[in-house]
Amino acid sequence: METNRASQAFATLGHPDRLAVFRLLMRFAPQGVRPTEIAAALGLKQNTLSHHLSDLAASGLVQVARHGRSLLYSVNLDATEGLVGYLVLDIGRARPDLLSPLLASQKEGFSMRDTDFNVLFICSGNSARSIFAEALLRDLGGGRFRAYSAGTLPSSALNPFALEVLRRNEHEVSGLRAKHLSEFQRPDAPVMDFVFTVCDAAAAEECPPWQGQPISGHWGLPDPVKAAGTDAQKALVFAQTYGALRRRIAAFVELPFATLDRLALQARVDGIGAQSDITTKV
Repeated sequence: METNRASQAFATLGHPDRLAVFRLLMRFAPQGVRPTEIAAALGLKQNTLSHHLSDLAASGLVQVARHGRSLLYSVNLDATEGLVGYLVLDIGRARPDLLSPLLASQKEGFSMRDTDFNVLFICSGNSARSIFAEALLRDLGGGRFRAYSAGTLPSSALNPFALEVLRRNEHEVSGLRAKHLSEFQRPDAPVMDFVFTVCDAAAAEECPPWQGQPISGHWGLPDPVKAAGTDAQKALVFAQTYGALRRRIAAFVELPFATLDRLALQARVDGIGAQSDITTKV
């Protein structure tokens, strides 16, 4: 990266609120986020956020695309890679004490390994979407995955519509329960290989770095708990959400893990998350 561009990027990220916006967008990467959702997650006024997004876009770190009537802001991963490379390779002169931790995490990857993965699914309430994902991966994974789920603000009980969908699809539900995310952030918690957020609210939450640097992905889906209408209409939304997650997890378990390096695996995970297979408004 050219020095003037790097200087502008560093200056842009020097403001705490702009850095917070960039960090939030990184948690959704490579997907885009609407300004209204960013403002709500960070507690920023719309006009203030507009200035921050404009500055981030001018620095090249953030890009914007129109989706229907909405503008979606996302991280420019190429520019971000260039900035990291400038910091480590140019300024840092590729010192081995700077590079070694980065390269080690890339080399570990998943080569020569195709089983025994710990996978955590996170949503806000841990009463439906993440519970669906936990049960699906447990039953579709062929014993190669240990599936977990948690919520940032978990409900006290699982949603009855969600339980009915699971029972109808012959999943065992007796061992499922709502859990707080903190259960998996303790020193004695299982080290995760994959961490997926399945709702936008959970993805927007600021979490400490995960032990072991797991592959992360955002597989956001609308919250079926917010569905309106009759019980039959609500049940349909839950069934559609279950179906969308089933398709994603079925694709995930078929990935050739043993032949993919970390970068290729991240790209495949992102591709699964980009599937647009829920159209019902809730």
